Amino acid sequence: MKNIFILTLVTSIAVLTGIGCSKSSGGGGGGTTVNCATITNKAFAADVSPIIQSTCNISGCHAAGSTNGPGPLTTYNEVFNARTRVRTAISTGAMPQGSTLSTAQKNSIICWIDGGAPNN
Repeated sequence: MKNIFILTLVTSIAVLTGIGCSKSSGGGGGGTTVNCATITNKAFAADVSPIIQSTCNISGCHAAGSTNGPGPLTTYNEVFNARTRVRTAISTGAMPQGSTLSTAQKNSIICWIDGGAPNN
């Protein structure tokens, strides 16, 4: 009886530890899972770029010549090359500093990145 109790306790701890330490990543790192099948606004030119240009590509942040974080985020190539860092920063809420993004804005960026970050 004592052995069964110990075995059950050890198994329970192992299961709970596995659940507590599992990552919920949508594919690009950053710890946020989004059902991208339900997100329609995830095109770079129409959805993602305007968000980045208005919240990230500003003086003192990620405008031309910036050395902050991944550097400037003014073009598709710059954003594409920084996509993993951008995803993590947005998912964790570390960026944008001094403002916030709506859930819809965050989901647009995350799903664009998780979808391969196409130049569309």
